[in-house]
Amino acid sequence: MVLTTPFIMRGKNLKIMRPKKNQELELKKNSVLYFSIGMAAVMLLAYVALEWKTFYETPEFAQNSEKLNDIDEVLPPITINLPPPPPPKIQTPPVIEIVPDDEKIIETIIESTETDQDKEIIDIKDIVVIKDHVDEVIPFAVIENVPVFPGCEDADDKRACFQEMMQKHVRKNFRYPEIAQEMGLQGRVSLMFTIQKDGSIDELKMRGPHKVLETEAARIISKLPKMTPGKQRGNPVKVPFSIPITFKLQ
Repeated sequence: MVLTTPFIMRGKNLKIMRPKKNQELELKKNSVLYFSIGMAAVMLLAYVALEWKTFYETPEFAQNSEKLNDIDEVLPPITINLPPPPPPKIQTPPVIEIVPDDEKIIETIIESTETDQDKEIIDIKDIVVIKDHVDEVIPFAVIENVPVFPGCEDADDKRACFQEMMQKHVRKNFRYPEIAQEMGLQGRVSLMFTIQKDGSIDELKMRGPHKVLETEAARIISKLPKMTPGKQRGNPVKVPFSIPITFKLQ
């Protein structure tokens, strides 16, 4: 703090009072600079104190390091010895066998099958053509003359009459098997049979939910009467026909 003396006027004489302390010796003049230098020195010392690491050598580490040094001195350098190359294989010369000559082979003379001017040519009318007997099978839906069910001889639409008589035959001969009722079996059995060229029923195929129901359906078909065979272009042919039979418990 600088102390100054006020101006004193005495009459006409004016005197100026100067400060009593020397400004160059004032302690607060560079206080900010000194504070900054001190703060930086303290932070540096704190950083060095925190980061300084000291390692203490333990007896076990000293013993192990000495052993490692001894091992390095005692162990010889590691060398890798490659095995010698294998000896070259000596190939034995092939054995040549002398095979006796084969027996004389009789040559077969193949004569030409082409005709010449001296060969007689048979007339085409004298050639007999043997025809393979293949039974023609025509589906029921496209056959010209459908098989005739007994009782449909005078019907105008023999195709519709055939199907109606088949339904009557199934209803008339239908019988639900007792074992199927006890077991609770029901479902539809699909049947396919062929009306042969003589009007008989053959080649029965069926598929159903159980063997018992299939057996009953086959029994119904086996009771079909002999029919008038179907014809295609005036010739009797085989006609396949399929019908489903449904077994349903009440």
